[in-house]
Amino acid sequence: MSMEERIRELEERRQDAEQGGGQERIDRQHKAGKLTARERIEILLDEGTFHEVDAFKEHRVTQLGMSEKRYPGDGVVTGWGKVNDRLVYVFAQDFTVMGGSLGEAHAEKICKIMDLAVQNGAPVIGLNDSGGARIQEGVDALGGYAEIFYRNTQASGVVPQISVIMGPCAGGAVYSPAITDFTVMVEDTSHMYITGPDVIQEVTHEDVTHEELGGAEAHATKSGVAHITSESEEKALWDVRELLQFLPSSNRETPPTADVDDEPDRREEDLRDIVPDEPDQPYDVKDVITRVVDEGYFYEVHERFAETLVTGFARLNGTPIGVVANQPNNLAGTLDIEASRKGARFVRFCDAFNIPLVAFEDVPGFLPGTDQEWDGIITHGAKLLYAFAEATVPKLTVILRKAYGGAYDVMNSKHIRADYNIAWPTAELAVMGPDGAVKILYRREIANADDPDAKRDELVDAFREEFAHPYKAAARGYIDDVILPEDTRPKLIDALETLQDKRVDRPSRKHGNIPL
Repeated sequence: MSMEERIRELEERRQDAEQGGGQERIDRQHKAGKLTARERIEILLDEGTFHEVDAFKEHRVTQLGMSEKRYPGDGVVTGWGKVNDRLVYVFAQDFTVMGGSLGEAHAEKICKIMDLAVQNGAPVIGLNDSGGARIQEGVDALGGYAEIFYRNTQASGVVPQISVIMGPCAGGAVYSPAITDFTVMVEDTSHMYITGPDVIQEVTHEDVTHEELGGAEAHATKSGVAHITSESEEKALWDVRELLQFLPSSNRETPPTADVDDEPDRREEDLRDIVPDEPDQPYDVKDVITRVVDEGYFYEVHERFAETLVTGFARLNGTPIGVVANQPNNLAGTLDIEASRKGARFVRFCDAFNIPLVAFEDVPGFLPGTDQEWDGIITHGAKLLYAFAEATVPKLTVILRKAYGGAYDVMNSKHIRADYNIAWPTAELAVMGPDGAVKILYRREIANADDPDAKRDELVDAFREEFAHPYKAAARGYIDDVILPEDTRPKLIDALETLQDKRVDRPSRKHGNIPL
């Protein structure tokens, strides 16, 4: 065979691999409002940077008619490329090939990419669109999943892992995205669940649709599985590109700085008007965040889940930060089970990847109620405490208003080794609010008064004047400074600059035992 013939054969084989399951199935994919695996990679990566590996790999199964079902690539496209001119590794399941089902060869391709990512210190992005384990391959398919799960676990905290759900992801397949750092779901066309609607109907007699059970809406608002939801596949892939701009390539690096058009000493005097004078009046903490961070840009994650706590990424003088903020607009910013889980996961991610943390605090306490207690608010609340206490990255806290009770301790207080804690003049640091404190401390005095209501109001005013301010805490050194609201941005930037070489030595141990 001549060289020209061999080259022609190579081109034909590559073209065959690029066709996946064939034009008819590609058309069917498009008709369902979905892109093909290769089209998705083309959008995700910088133009012309994709290098494919294992394009010709095939399964080795001969039983159950599989010898006639051979497709080069075996239903997943793998390789590396660049996002924003930085190396990433990617795999994209191809639903046009046997429904994107996972078999041994399919899993081996994904594992190879994950191994390369860890070895070379670059993020892994998985584009999931699969009908699940390939039944014809039996335990080999299940073993393939377990090999992936193991690598997800070993890569956790080493390189960022991002999962994009762009179709079905069911059964054991869901555990890989669950271990990864961020999960992005496409509205209307993606779903995730352990057991599908048919099984649920048969076992529990509940009638539920795919979308109600495991669609983007359900996982964004109810379970918290989805960190980000996007209205289209194109938007989901661009959301991933944007997210990566805040993240280092691995835990060996610091997050990438950016040139920003914003002065580090910018002062925002309208910050004075955001926190209401009345302590029971709500406001949107994002109005504070966007006025403090670079160019007013805040990339929120988990936006629609556990809305009493706000988490996301921003920059201060070009340096990426992780923001954790109580949200007085929702249940007065109380910490509940879901908010504690959400915050703990986010804080631990930032700590793993050297991203400084900034907390904006206005918290009246933990949400009371039998449901909260019986469902484990003690354990779940301890997760957020553990995460902040464990973190060794630069940690800064701004107390905007309330900092009450155990929630004050949990929200990155000086006592759990935050580095720089400042307060606005509106801050109130106390075991509890004036109303609750007076009811406990002066119950008899109020009951025996000629006018109990007037007496209670008098005592509340006195307690507020004595305790509802930041100066007692500042006198003890629990607050490093009480500042004007408009000075928040320059103060945080100055503090971050002093902390950029922070080092913390911890006792030797295999790992801690976070309250799961």
